[in-house]
Amino acid sequence: MSTHDAGPQAAPRPEYRVAHLQDRLASGELGELGVRAEVRGGTVLVTGTVPSARCREDVLRVVREELAGLEVHCDIVVSEPSSPDHAEELS
Repeated sequence: MSTHDAGPQAAPRPEYRVAHLQDRLASGELGELGVRAEVRGGTVLVTGTVPSARCREDVLRVVREELAGLEVHCDIVVSEPSSPDHAEELS
C-alpha cells in the first residue's frame, strides 16, 4: 500500500475566484449592479457603473475580500443622478 502526499493545498485559480466574486456581488445588496470582473492575463479587471460613492466602496470592499493576493484593476464609475440645472427647450 502506498501513500500519496498531496502537499499543501493549491490556491484556487483566478477564474474560480472571479466566478465566486460575481456570485457574491449578484446575490447580495449589490445584486442590481452591472459590475463585471474578468481575468486578463495575470490581472483581474473589474468594471461597471454604480449609483453612488458608497455603493462603489461596498463593491471595492467585496473585491478586496474575494481577490486578496491577486493584481486587480478597478474601473468602477459612479453615476449619481442629479436634477437638471435648467429647463429643457423642446421644439
